[in-house]
Amino acid sequence: MKKIIVSLALASILLSCKSGISTTNISKEEVKVAINLTDVKEDKVQVTVYAPKLSSDQITYSIPKIIPGTYSNDNYGRYIEDLKAFDEKGTLLEVKKTDENTWSIQSAKKLNKITYLVNDTYDTEKGRGFGQEDIFSPAGTNIEAGTNFVVNMHGFVGYFQDKKEIPYRVNITHPETLWGATSMVDLDTKNNSDEFVVLRYGELVENPIMYAKPDYTTFTVDGMDITIAVFSPNGKITVESITPEMKKMMIAQKTFLGKINANKKYTVLLYLSSMKPNDAKGFGALEHPTCTTVVMPETIPLNMLQEQMKDVVSHEFFHIVTPLTIHSKEIQFFDYNTPKMSQHLWMYEGVTEYFANLFQINQGLITEEAFFERIADKIEQAKRMNDTMPFTTMSANVLQEPYKAQYLNVYQKGALIGMCIDIIIREKSEGKRGILDLIHKLSNEYGVTKAFDDKELFDKIVALTYPEVGEFLKTYVAGPTPIPYDLFLNKVGVAKSVTNVPGGIFLKGQSPYITIIPQTGEIAIIPNIELNEFFKGLSLKGGDLILAINNKVYNKENIFELITTSQEWKENDNISLKIKREGKEENITGKVSLPYEEKETFSAKDASKSALKEAWLKG
Repeated sequence: MKKIIVSLALASILLSCKSGISTTNISKEEVKVAINLTDVKEDKVQVTVYAPKLSSDQITYSIPKIIPGTYSNDNYGRYIEDLKAFDEKGTLLEVKKTDENTWSIQSAKKLNKITYLVNDTYDTEKGRGFGQEDIFSPAGTNIEAGTNFVVNMHGFVGYFQDKKEIPYRVNITHPETLWGATSMVDLDTKNNSDEFVVLRYGELVENPIMYAKPDYTTFTVDGMDITIAVFSPNGKITVESITPEMKKMMIAQKTFLGKINANKKYTVLLYLSSMKPNDAKGFGALEHPTCTTVVMPETIPLNMLQEQMKDVVSHEFFHIVTPLTIHSKEIQFFDYNTPKMSQHLWMYEGVTEYFANLFQINQGLITEEAFFERIADKIEQAKRMNDTMPFTTMSANVLQEPYKAQYLNVYQKGALIGMCIDIIIREKSEGKRGILDLIHKLSNEYGVTKAFDDKELFDKIVALTYPEVGEFLKTYVAGPTPIPYDLFLNKVGVAKSVTNVPGGIFLKGQSPYITIIPQTGEIAIIPNIELNEFFKGLSLKGGDLILAINNKVYNKENIFELITTSQEWKENDNISLKIKREGKEENITGKVSLPYEEKETFSAKDASKSALKEAWLKG
């Protein structure tokens, strides 16, 4: 999972039934499901689940509390209403809700089917940032009758007690104008219905579908069929506009990975949020073995979207290696309602994030300077977290505080852990091998169907690499010692340097210069704070209301667009503003003055180690 933070989250803070499936000849070893996307009532979808043959007098039906890759208790059962159970004659059976996600059904031997209504999660997102009750949008659901459905299966379909390992057959009726993008194979040839069969519940959860007016493309990379599908509510973004960069990126990823993955199909689902109050606000992506679901704001400039897609989709794609190929028993036998978490988020998320950056310098997609800027930024972000909390302890307890608050460090310190291990292996092997070689070996040792024991992984890594890697893992990953990044970067001839870079115009870090007037929805410059060069250069003052910039009106509805657009402004660009000061409107014209700030980065300093540096970055 990759979450997009910075201004995306901050902008949100500023904003303050019938079934179509036959009941005959139902195999006792198959769960049949009917999802009706045609007859949507009050923004709710009806689901009918036909039970397999049951031998007990009581059975439970559960909707997941948590799903793989999210690392948070989301309680999808809270979006289920009016669950009822029936026998073959249509007589109601007794049902008791035992917790937020589970229903106990009595007289289960007579059970024929259950029915219930599903609410979507996008309608309820508050956009308050992380650690709140919002479900991360790529793991959520959308119900927009006749227009769009984001069908993350765990939000629509649950499982019967002890029946997660039997096949599921899912029939979905939908408007003929909508097409379902998914990596699953549709067995139904009709234009208004689809049928999918999977071997087990876990496979169903890993196969989301997005229904929308068709806007998709397909291409093949090294034997893998790739589909990219886009939903843009106002038609601002098309699949054609992002495909060239995506194709270039995925070719580079496959080249970087080599033969480590044998997937034959991969799908990227891109949902673009309108940013309206009832639309998605949690931006980023969620991985699956053959699919990535991405949610972004539709207002994001195209070039920025292309860059974000490159980062988040590459991160999710690399998850096909870990944890989707290399993983512990906690993931292999994932419990959706009483989960036990693995110690190794440093590998599942951290090494994945490291690869998502390393492959770009390795394949020439970014410069060496840009790569080092990313490393410096991750070091700075990691310093703001609890640097003495053992990473394995945080990982195993990530669903509860105080560990939960440290989760985002998997993308910062977790990636840096991967970097340091890579450098150690490069140094000890005289540049011949790195962490990708280790991952190849772990893939051969384990695999999709063979899990490792959590406690055995470190010893296995040492056996496949060097004792120094084991000491690093013991001291800096399982232990409380902060990592001396300079020490490891010096091994490849890289040291700190300082550069001046443009800062945010409306944000300094996570601190805003602007806010929203609740009563009017207008954008105001925060009074009584030190303003940056942009505001000073245009003689703007605290308390001024920003009504329009370059003839475009801005308010609480599109404040995010203002923030993202400002990131494209250049020094001395012409700019015009309409403001309101002390109740009177004024027009201001002038030039953009960017705020600059000193920023630590890294650069190659020791030429005697250039060969090792090149092996690290280009090997």
